[in-house]
Amino acid sequence: MLAWLDPDRDKAGAKYETIRTRLIKIFMCRGCHEAEDLADETINRVTSKLGELASSYQGDPALFFYGVAKKVRHEYEKRKFRRVPPAPMSQPADAEQRYECLDTCIRALTRDQLRLILQYYRDDKRAKINNRKRLAGELGIAINALRIRAHRIKSALQQCVDECMRRQASA
Repeated sequence: MLAWLDPDRDKAGAKYETIRTRLIKIFMCRGCHEAEDLADETINRVTSKLGELASSYQGDPALFFYGVAKKVRHEYEKRKFRRVPPAPMSQPADAEQRYECLDTCIRALTRDQLRLILQYYRDDKRAKINNRKRLAGELGIAINALRIRAHRIKSALQQCVDECMRRQASA
């Protein structure tokens, strides 16, 4: 992805950070409470399309990121309004089942995955940013690679919990 942003690696890194910061600001200004996650989702989507984009896209790559961000925000808004709270009588049981499933799924993670995901979502605001930079440094990977790893672990946990909940509902 960096090569697509700029042939000079340092300039590409600076452009990447500028794009990510701007995406977070865009999501925050539009009332998205999960601005960093949505920015990461946008970057992941663009990265997944990079094979076809690199050869055909003309113009400033940042504009493509912002276009994808618009779609990601639209999907976020649809999910936000689609959420219907469960009936009051079933809520404690559902929550308890979900926690049991989460506990089971967490136990299935490797020690390294568990450490990474716990460290990744630790702290708030500036402390969270500094913590993630430190964690990437400890692992010897770029911050974007850390985001991708965390996203994959989080997605796998969500899928595991959903499958567990379906199994319990059908039992």
